Amino acid sequence: MLSLPLLKDQRVLRREILASLVVFLVALPLCVGVAVASGVPAELGLVTGIVGGLVVGFLPGSSLQVSGPAAGLTVLVYEAVKEFGVGTLGAIVLVSGLLQLTLGAFGFGRWFRAISVAVVQGMLAGIGLVLVLGQVYAMADTAQPSGGLGKIAGLPGLAGGIITDGTALTAFLIGAGTIAVLVLWPRLPAGARMIPGPLAAVALATGAAVLLDLPVAKVEVRGLLESIRPPGLGEFGQLASVAAIGTVLAFTLIASAESLFSAAAVDRMHDGPRTDYNKELMAQGVGNTVCGALGALPMTAVIVRSAANVQAGARTSLSRILHGLWLLLFAALLPAAIGVIPLAALAGVLVHAGCKLVPVRDLRPLWREHRGEAVILAITALAVLVTNLFEGVVLGLLLAVVKTAWEISHLHVDVHELTGGRMVVSVTGNATFLRLPRIMEQLEALPKDRPIELDLSGLRHVDHACRIALENWALRHNDAETEPVRMRPPEAAPLREGGPASGPKAGAS
Repeated sequence: MLSLPLLKDQRVLRREILASLVVFLVALPLCVGVAVASGVPAELGLVTGIVGGLVVGFLPGSSLQVSGPAAGLTVLVYEAVKEFGVGTLGAIVLVSGLLQLTLGAFGFGRWFRAISVAVVQGMLAGIGLVLVLGQVYAMADTAQPSGGLGKIAGLPGLAGGIITDGTALTAFLIGAGTIAVLVLWPRLPAGARMIPGPLAAVALATGAAVLLDLPVAKVEVRGLLESIRPPGLGEFGQLASVAAIGTVLAFTLIASAESLFSAAAVDRMHDGPRTDYNKELMAQGVGNTVCGALGALPMTAVIVRSAANVQAGARTSLSRILHGLWLLLFAALLPAAIGVIPLAALAGVLVHAGCKLVPVRDLRPLWREHRGEAVILAITALAVLVTNLFEGVVLGLLLAVVKTAWEISHLHVDVHELTGGRMVVSVTGNATFLRLPRIMEQLEALPKDRPIELDLSGLRHVDHACRIALENWALRHNDAETEPVRMRPPEAAPLREGGPASGPKAGAS
């Protein structure tokens, strides 16, 4: 929220205004680029950015992170628009916003922090791969195939088309030049870097296209008010299908997780007030509800703009509010400026953004230190690429749950032979169905003609499957002429599902 005492200081006020201009210059090309890549009018990306500033900017939660359309949702939005239409997109976003509001009101904001980082990174890596593969076609002013595998299969034909078609080659060079500027921009002197890289890259590409009169496709301009189409009852009626419900849930999960992970990252960049995760989730919910009502793109907190805001010296939420005002003034007063931007330049910006979503540098240390997490990341990314975003994320979450369950299911079986031939089998740790095959193999390998005592006092947890299996093994293992298997503690006491065995506990390995 706004800190009025701080704003009475002229130096703070001046710094907030300058920070808002920096964020505006970063957000402008990204808002337009994300909208075009999502298959909706460019103005709808600006509408979402405006709402992120002028609505979410006033709400409590995180005072320094900036919201708007994000590259991370581009693939999902594109698929939703293709399947349900632009009109139904507003209904999907609105319902997703209401779900976020509900989750925040019931205190679920902090639980989104419990989502496996490997799943989130895998999701973003998969989105990045799909985004790069799709926008490579847009760089050549060529329609992209559907599906990740289709995009991969079409790459040889795309390369051939670029080589043989002069128009496609021209557009591709515009996009490649945009990427080159973005890569080289951080290496320039600090004075030059006062202009954000995406803005500089798009401006240079646009200038080249205009001055050389290049035959490349440009952004279509419809006007801000003409692009706003609130969803009607018919669009809400389409949400009854299973596919639409899955899309709503995917929007809610991914937008919430990305926003709250961004909040955690922003908190590490400054010494100001920490984020209230439930309030931030509710603020994002309000923003998406408004965006849905206007038929615009979904919003998340965007780490690129948020980092630019913090690095520009912002200390209050005024900077993010003003960035929304600058976007509104630009969209209202200079709409024609959007119409001269080459689509290939915006595609180049998104290819660069997509590459940054793939954590290439983190993979090697992650593989060395947490091999299971690296596997989950890779499988999630590939699943998003091969299937779709929702199914890929669900698979990643299931793998993370299975991995965690496997890791906590430590079980050790130790066999001691006493004088007189009696055998004591001590089982320690957590007896779950995941370890049941191993424990039963070891128990069934024991001789059937010896007195056996099964010591379960070292078990911290026994699930239903193990309880039944252990009881059945004890009843049937020994020969009729041999003393039956004795269980210590007695059967009635130790094997309580979900609880520890009574008696002294042995150490688990």
